[in-house]
Amino acid sequence: MKEAIVKLLKEALAKKKINLKEEEIEKFIEVPPSSEMGDYAFPCFFLVKTLKQEPSQIALEIREKITAIPDGFEDIQTSGPYINFILDRKTTALNLLQEILSKKENFGKTDSGKSKKTMIEFSQPNTHKAFHVGHIRGTSLGESLSRISEFNSEKVIRANYSGDTGMHIAKWIWCYKKYHSKEKLKNNELWIASIYTDAVKRLAKNKNLQLQVDEINRKIGTRENKKINELWKKTRKMSIDSWKKIYKELNTKFDVNFFESELESDGLKIVDELLAKKIAELSEGAVIINLNKCGLGVWVLLRKDKTVLYSTKDIALARKKFEEFKIDKNIYVVGAEQSLHMRQLFKTLEIMGIKEADKCKHVPFSEVRLPTGKMSSRTGENILYSDFIKEITDYAKKEIKKRIPKISKTELEKRALKISIAAIKYSMLKQTPNKNIIFNKHDALNFEGDTGPYVLYSYARASSILRKSKTKLKKVSQLDELEEKEVDLIKKLSQFPEVVFNAYTNLNPSVIANYSYHLAQIFNEFYHACPVIGSENQEFRLLLVEAFRQVLKNSTFLLGIDVVERM
Repeated sequence: MKEAIVKLLKEALAKKKINLKEEEIEKFIEVPPSSEMGDYAFPCFFLVKTLKQEPSQIALEIREKITAIPDGFEDIQTSGPYINFILDRKTTALNLLQEILSKKENFGKTDSGKSKKTMIEFSQPNTHKAFHVGHIRGTSLGESLSRISEFNSEKVIRANYSGDTGMHIAKWIWCYKKYHSKEKLKNNELWIASIYTDAVKRLAKNKNLQLQVDEINRKIGTRENKKINELWKKTRKMSIDSWKKIYKELNTKFDVNFFESELESDGLKIVDELLAKKIAELSEGAVIINLNKCGLGVWVLLRKDKTVLYSTKDIALARKKFEEFKIDKNIYVVGAEQSLHMRQLFKTLEIMGIKEADKCKHVPFSEVRLPTGKMSSRTGENILYSDFIKEITDYAKKEIKKRIPKISKTELEKRALKISIAAIKYSMLKQTPNKNIIFNKHDALNFEGDTGPYVLYSYARASSILRKSKTKLKKVSQLDELEEKEVDLIKKLSQFPEVVFNAYTNLNPSVIANYSYHLAQIFNEFYHACPVIGSENQEFRLLLVEAFRQVLKNSTFLLGIDVVERM
């Protein structure tokens, strides 16, 4: 219907010698706040400067140029500076429900990204450090972007890139060998994190100890010390294994895993290449790229001791991605604090003459904070994922048992985990990625308001209605007059494809999260105002409830959240 409106307006505007492209017209079309004002509206303010007329007069004259009301519309009216389009709501409702219930999980899909191959790199936990609450945001964002891209027909390669070498590894191994060598190696996230935290605290007290860490870092880089190399391999594997359970709980998977250690030799070759081409230069023993002319400062590629830095490995990885995977887009879901680093990387790729440099895109996300303040893996002042998810699920279990005292232990565990993951992911995704989040457990797990559990509860309520009806859904061909809340719900359902496309083009899942909440809200208003079971319009309303369930399920799927049939 929106496409039909755009075509009508384009033809009418052309008659007034105003030639606008369809996409230009579409961006001005609005959905009025009340259905009494029509289903779509076109404001004419922006035409005042061109036509030298009052906007209300412009609206009248454009309306006059529309000589026939096409099928699917009941009327086209003007109200001051607005042209209001009123749909034939009965026909629209029946057609929409038929489309949703026939397409099911494919409702809202587009072929916009057909034949495109995209690599989305996200999560990026470092070995020998804790997987903490802050990691959940990047993981949730990357998985959601992957699903949205796939929903728009892109071939997506999910990539994880982990730091398994570098100074943080050297600190861990140094601390373990010097102060914890009598302790048995433990495949335990808390224990692994505690060694790193201890290292940071000891080095803060005595900065001279850093020389010992530097030497271990050099030995890890050259692999010359057999004992250090074996300890690195064992503890690296322990870290990687600890992530598997976490990713399963977060509904996340990866198609390829990159590690820094695999890119060091290629990085060194690139440094030699950049020096030979005079793109890089020596500076006080280190190798740098001077990007001051681009306003990006100096980018260090190689330390004085010849150890490779993130910068060099990131160049090697970018080249590897394009050469081996033949991708059309390379999206980095990386913290906002790395924005300068990402700009330096993209500019360097451009200077190197890598033609795919313009296919790289950084999606920055800001910090997750707790009500007590900022978290830091350097000081240990963070919450480990394992502790965090236990705290949230324990709280969810209490809330479920209040409602269902006799629930089985297996079902309680399963349901509590789903609700907890929904609460966490929704709270991470409902904000635009570039805004800080203050995560509050009690707010996130509230069953009312803008939360994941509220969205799940709305789905479960719809499922309950359908179970209680004990009626097979039937196609409806005729309708009586629609109630206001029925119209509101139908209109909201119809917006889903546009919302998905918006999230896809702007790489912003918060659009879908916010839509999910408002859709659930409108459904609950409909539920209270329009009885379903036993009503004269029962057959139609049951179809409407099922259509709501399907669209909400599609929405939460794109957020990486599983629905529940019962809360």
